[in-house]
Amino acid sequence: MQKRAFSVLATAIFCCMLGVGIVAPLLPLYAEEMGASGFRLGMIFAGYSISRTVVMPIAGRLSDRAGRKLLLGLGLLGNALISLSYVGAGSTGEMTLVRLLHGLAAGIVVPVAQAYVGDLSPEAEEGRWMGLYNSAFFTGFGCGPLLGGVITERFGMDHAFLTMGLLNLVAFGLVFLLIPEVKRSRAQQLRRVPFWRMGQSRVLRAIVAYRLSYSFGRGTFVTFVPVVAAIFIGLSPAEVGMVLATSILVMSLLQLYSGYVADRFDRKRLVVIGSLLNASSLALVPLALNFWHLLAIATMAGLGGAISMPAASALAVGEGRTFGMGSTMAIFSMAFSLGMVLGPLSSGLVADLWNLKAVFLVGSGATLLGTAFFAVYGRSF
Repeated sequence: MQKRAFSVLATAIFCCMLGVGIVAPLLPLYAEEMGASGFRLGMIFAGYSISRTVVMPIAGRLSDRAGRKLLLGLGLLGNALISLSYVGAGSTGEMTLVRLLHGLAAGIVVPVAQAYVGDLSPEAEEGRWMGLYNSAFFTGFGCGPLLGGVITERFGMDHAFLTMGLLNLVAFGLVFLLIPEVKRSRAQQLRRVPFWRMGQSRVLRAIVAYRLSYSFGRGTFVTFVPVVAAIFIGLSPAEVGMVLATSILVMSLLQLYSGYVADRFDRKRLVVIGSLLNASSLALVPLALNFWHLLAIATMAGLGGAISMPAASALAVGEGRTFGMGSTMAIFSMAFSLGMVLGPLSSGLVADLWNLKAVFLVGSGATLLGTAFFAVYGRSF
């Protein structure tokens, strides 16, 4: 039963993230066509993460009390319906509003799906199960930019947005028809540890620092690599999609194996090693001169995520058994969303004040700062 439920859930999340990933190479180009500034471009990306961050703790806590399936289904259905709004957006302001609405639906899906996997994960195998889930999550998101670039070149942007909606509708159907409600003990249902008490955990502080700094750099990479690739290197939308897809696919495919590694080796060390690779890849982006340079950098970034993410996710599952899986995964996911807000916005300001290439040095520095914070807190657990 556990494996069947996990397989259906992973397939649904793959479809969902395949749809979400479609827009990754399109939004920067869409905004550039409208003459958006670097800050407005950052707002389009950040709007999704702002609303997602707000709703995550509510969804996570509610799933601990009322169950996972209904909330997960509602979030996926919301994703499908809101995807249609992208077609009608005619300005950067309207697109920012659509992204805010899309983030609300995504804020329900992400922590609840992760909590479901945490509930299913046997003790001492958290790295393996979270690695498999992350692989499905990021494989979908990684294939999305490539699919979005190809659809846009052949049929136009509107068809790419409609495809995103269809894929989320398929994910909703899988969850609604095939996934059972996870069984939890009465103690788990009643556990309501205040968020401020959860913040006293040094483990949570450490993994939040990692997750925040990782997503800060990731937000910078996803937002501004397409712009740099198009302006300075002259890549096509399909080539930009391939660069973004490579970074995510390397990370997702390697997690099939790195999850096992996280169950057998020092998880704290794995997080630090992966984070250092992420910081290095960001610092190298301004030196890229052609498609192959960017592809190599994207591969390094993917490797960093593959090493660090299953280990950090496994640490989060362990805390979830103490504080409530939904609430813990909400905090873990909120850190990611907050970084995806701060990264594009800060980098957008840097691009407006200095230049596009400087944003990657800022992203690299933020990643190094978070890594240092994790390493300091990691000494105590």
